[in-house]
Amino acid sequence: MEVKIRQRARLLKTIAALIFLGLAWGYAQLEWSTPSSLSHSVVQGRGSILAADGTVLASSVGGERHYPQGPLAGQVVGMMGTQKGLEGIENAYNPQLESGQNITLTLNPRIQAQAEAALARRIPKSGGDSGAVIVLETRTGRILADASYPPFDPNHWRDYQPSDWRNRPLLDVFEPGSPIKGLTVAAALNEGALTPETVFDTPMRRYVGDKSSGSTIGDAVQHPAKLTTTGVLRYSSNVGISHVVERLPGTKLRDYLLAYGYGTDVDLGPVRTETGVLQNENKWDPLVRTTSGFGQGMSGTTLQLAAAYNVLANDGLYIPPKLVEGSEYGQRREVLTHPQARQIKPMLQTALEGIHHAAGINGYSCAGKTGTAQMAGDDGRYMKGQYNSTYAGFCQTVDPRITIAVMVHGAKEASGVYQGSTLAAPIFQEVSAGIISMWGLPPEELPDGYSVGNPAAVQRAQEEGGSTAATATDSAATEGTAAEPATPAENAPAAPASDGENTAPADTDETVPATASGAAGE
Repeated sequence: MEVKIRQRARLLKTIAALIFLGLAWGYAQLEWSTPSSLSHSVVQGRGSILAADGTVLASSVGGERHYPQGPLAGQVVGMMGTQKGLEGIENAYNPQLESGQNITLTLNPRIQAQAEAALARRIPKSGGDSGAVIVLETRTGRILADASYPPFDPNHWRDYQPSDWRNRPLLDVFEPGSPIKGLTVAAALNEGALTPETVFDTPMRRYVGDKSSGSTIGDAVQHPAKLTTTGVLRYSSNVGISHVVERLPGTKLRDYLLAYGYGTDVDLGPVRTETGVLQNENKWDPLVRTTSGFGQGMSGTTLQLAAAYNVLANDGLYIPPKLVEGSEYGQRREVLTHPQARQIKPMLQTALEGIHHAAGINGYSCAGKTGTAQMAGDDGRYMKGQYNSTYAGFCQTVDPRITIAVMVHGAKEASGVYQGSTLAAPIFQEVSAGIISMWGLPPEELPDGYSVGNPAAVQRAQEEGGSTAATATDSAATEGTAAEPATPAENAPAAPASDGENTAPADTDETVPATASGAAGE
């Protein structure tokens, strides 16, 4: 009898232990995971993400989240986890999507695809690590393309590294280099501090700043000992920019860079963006002023670069970028108000014509500026043989419809395809030509007097024939065949300073040989 009682007691203990373990397992499931039925309900009731033309970028089908366009705008859309959005629009607009609201983006799927394809074709040849393209609708600020490289397919997001999830045009910060020269010159024009024909002494090297804290800056390409302001842009002369900056005393240039959108957030509402660095006023000494004037010692994103060049395209008006239809963030503001500042467009046309084979489109006026800036490492030192290749600009310069910024990060000198003119500019050209063809924009009737190397003549021609480009929209576009490329000049940083001088990094923009008009440069 006593043995039976002990056996029954052990049996009851075993049963109790099993019941306890079962309850513990069930509680753990409630605490640590979502029941499949609940997860199915959360996903099924979630709103869709659409492109501007109604193309579905994300939707819920059968209790699962699907991304029917695959990697198209993958980083922009982001992805959803078991219960909520983890990255991109899925994360930023999670409350709205959870409530069943659809989110429509400003993206044009065809332009987005063209931008992504151009990055994918060009970057591997350069040895670059990553890249970004922003295409803005000039008059509205709507983001028509927000392209990142490497590609990312949110349908299989666990197969990718977290770095591949990044919306690079909004989040990757870099030193923009020489495109900032266009912004600097436009600011000086707006202040009435110079004209396109103002002449500067431009030796290949010049010491800038105080004796104790200054530095020697240098140019990478041989050029005349005197350059006009237009020539400074044409040859991408750091020395020339140092003279331009001196005509913007104190923190005046910093104020303009802030107005262009550098050093401040680009407000896209709940969508995360990075800001970059613009030196504080108390550090704004002559050397910082000069290096900032040619885009080094400061940083920003591809979106900021596009928004800044959109100011030039809009004759001085800053228009806040927009990614979601119906959203209104940021304020419009006048950055350039003096009519003389509009001369920056024909000046940037002459800069582009030096590399027309790489960035121009025959039959269309295009304007812009390249950059080839050494990459800064984690230790703050510039890395030998690795560059950020950039380009910013627009076409149909009388009345531009799109503004484009391109950035390729980590292009390798050893590839031979790392300069702004051989990497970023062709991406700009490819995307621009694709849009012109897609929209059926007819070639401009460029009148007599339109010439490179003479911004005054270009401006007069635009004023005389500007209505043609502004109104013609319906005929089929004819994309001209680019001329054979000229051989880039040697692109080497300035030689180290002697006698113990400090040396600032050169912005190493390369130029092409002189054209028949005698003007050369990027």
